[in-house]
Parts: sequence; structure tokens; C-alpha cells
Amino acid sequence: QVQLVESGGGLVQAGGSLRVSCAASGRTFSAYTMGWFRQAPGKEREFVAAIGSSGRNTYYADSVKGRFTVSRDNAKNTVYLQMNSLKPEDTAVYYCASGGGWGISVREIHFYDFWGQGTQVTVSS
Repeated sequence: QVQLVESGGGLVQAGGSLRVSCAASGRTFSAYTMGWFRQAPGKEREFVAAIGSSGRNTYYADSVKGRFTVSRDNAKNTVYLQMNSLKPEDTAVYYCASGGGWGISVREIHFYDFWGQGTQVTVSS
């Protein structure tokens, strides 16, 4: 049974930084692409970032490019999302997800077959 557990969310002022983590278990972590999505109240879930199985490939939404960095530690079965220069519009529940392969579809929800429960990130102005 695959489990993804996010942590590290919280309240931060605009311009600040936060790192969220996602610990995975239940299948070979290093074989799968990991993605981060977010969902704000009243909005659809949207893609944030993805990282390939080895960590060499990354892909970001335009809205976070240059501010967020996705990384992974395959020895710890953990993926991270470092968020800098946070803005109030970054406020959302952040979800990690796991899926097989790599390609442009990593930005699509249907690419992923397992999801975490989410962690709340709130950016105050």
C-alpha cells in the first residue's frame, strides 16, 4: 500500500520561505516521478512542480519558476519543495503525488496514481 505523507506547511509572511516535505512508502520510491500540486479555496487543483525518478529532470509551473525548487532524497524516500519569495497567492493546500514515467504530462493530474493528504500553506500579506 503506497502512502504519501506531507509535512512542513504553516503560516509565513509574504516574502518569506517555507519547505514542505513528502515522505513515501509502499513501493520503490526511486523508480517514480514525484509531483507537487496545490489547491486554493474555490479553485481547481493546479500543477506546481515535478521531479523525475533520479532527480535529474525537473519541471515547474510558470507561476513558481525561479522561486520554488523541487528536490528529492531517494535514500530517505522523501521529496521536498523549497518555497522562497512567497506571495499571498501561493496560499493553498499543497499535495504531493507519485507517478510512473516522465514527459510533458507530469503537469497533469491524471499522470499520478497516488496522492498525499495535503499540507496547508498560508502566506499573509
